[in-house]
Amino acid sequence: MDGIEGTTDTTAEDRWTVAGRSFRSRLIVGTGKYKDLEETAAAIAASGAEIVTVAVRRVNLSDPSAPMLQDYVDPKVYTYLPNTAGCHTAKDAVRTLRLAREAGGWNLVKLEVLGPPPHLYPDMAATLEAAEALIKDGFEVMVYCADDPVAAKRLEDMGCVAIMPLGAPIGSGLGLQNPAMLSMLIEQTKVPLLVDAGVGTASDAAIAMELGCDAVLLNSAIAHARDPIRMARAMGHAVQAGRLAFLAGRMPRRMGADPSSPLAGLIR
Repeated sequence: MDGIEGTTDTTAEDRWTVAGRSFRSRLIVGTGKYKDLEETAAAIAASGAEIVTVAVRRVNLSDPSAPMLQDYVDPKVYTYLPNTAGCHTAKDAVRTLRLAREAGGWNLVKLEVLGPPPHLYPDMAATLEAAEALIKDGFEVMVYCADDPVAAKRLEDMGCVAIMPLGAPIGSGLGLQNPAMLSMLIEQTKVPLLVDAGVGTASDAAIAMELGCDAVLLNSAIAHARDPIRMARAMGHAVQAGRLAFLAGRMPRRMGADPSSPLAGLIR
């Protein structure tokens, strides 16, 4: 993961690919909730991320009379991933991404359709409806979803290019609440699988990667930290450490102790 001081790349070949695009960094970060665009840019740079999510309905991408994200986070350096944050119906989500494509030419997108507050849980019926319409319209859809293997398989079969189950409710910072189900989803899913939502600190990101996720997507965990720049750097390290641990293969769990030195042949 280039740009993270003091780390060692897993290997030069350890990249991941989504919709034909290849990336070194397995951390995707959001662009919202920071105190200003300067902090946004600094945190993204510190994270080592190559993809940034952009809430089309909340971020200024087209009004040059106001501060624009592109002036701080260069779309020539980062891959912009427009998302449908704030959409609660399939119709709104589809319209939002069509407008994003007209404005910036973006075809790789993140779809999320949320239920009502306070839980903001993925509305899977509306998500499936929107995904079908977007795929027919030629979009490459990375889809936020419940940790539901039936719905995830349906989304993959219809042509979504990445499956992105939540680790916990959006913005909760609770960490991975159902790692067993995430492991099952990883086993069944042939396209990239990313944990999206619920990560609160670096250890949560590392656990997601140790399970075998292809990448982690987060925003609030960095933006709401006391020191977003340091937390961004921590998340970059955590994702890389978790990936290295997954590739290394953890020791088996066992009940009881297993001494690191042999018991036989001790010096008396």
